[in-house]
Amino acid sequence: MDDKTKSIVAHITMIGWVIAIVMNQSDKGENTSFYIRQTLGIWLLGVVGSVLGMYTIGLIGTITFIATIVFWILSLVGALSGEQKPIPVLGDMFQDWFKGVS
Repeated sequence: MDDKTKSIVAHITMIGWVIAIVMNQSDKGENTSFYIRQTLGIWLLGVVGSVLGMYTIGLIGTITFIATIVFWILSLVGALSGEQKPIPVLGDMFQDWFKGVS
């Protein structure tokens, strides 16, 4: 599987993300590693937003849910283009926080 394909697979559910990690272990790809970290950060943002939404005002959860979907779409478009495009605001932080994940 080439680097671009693995980057796209990383966006397709948690199973696709795990497949991308496994495939990336034998043949490291820069874009794949980049999008594995981006996708992990986006999913964690969604989980945190859901938890906040459950225990606080529901509006916070709704806003985070919408942001998560928008970030996921932006990340997928970047993977489809074959370029490393971090999501706005948090993308560079995700790369730093999850640098051990690839």
